[in-house]
Amino acid sequence: MSIYIDADACPVKAEVEKVGTRHGVRMFVVSNGGLRPSQNPLVETVIVPDGPDVADMWIADRAVTGDVVITGDIPLAAKCVEAGARVLKHNGEALTQANIGNILATRDLMADIRAADPFRQGGGKAFSKADRSRFLDALERELRAVKTL
Repeated sequence: MSIYIDADACPVKAEVEKVGTRHGVRMFVVSNGGLRPSQNPLVETVIVPDGPDVADMWIADRAVTGDVVITGDIPLAAKCVEAGARVLKHNGEALTQANIGNILATRDLMADIRAADPFRQGGGKAFSKADRSRFLDALERELRAVKTL
């Protein structure tokens, strides 16, 4: 079992390290650079070359059944779910075989809508303390579930 963190713009890296360490799980923090490496021996910082989706491809090539992937990137999540990994978004939402198709379709639809109307831009809602708390609970549940496999 490993945890893969799509670390670019990930607001919960410290939380993943805390929970992962408590469970004794090896963690891979994957980014294009600019992150301070952790001193934790369970955490490996992986710096990939610049380029579109290079970090995503690194994770997707390695995540398998029994692993947990932390990402907000829906296409990456779809690949990891297909490979059998458990996937969590930063707000604690689990992405599974049951919901990834709808989430991917919604993402694509929203991209088309934004492309058609240049005035309809902007992000979603801000990351909150409640999101952080939901994430911690969800990660704890996922790691316990994987350990029982």
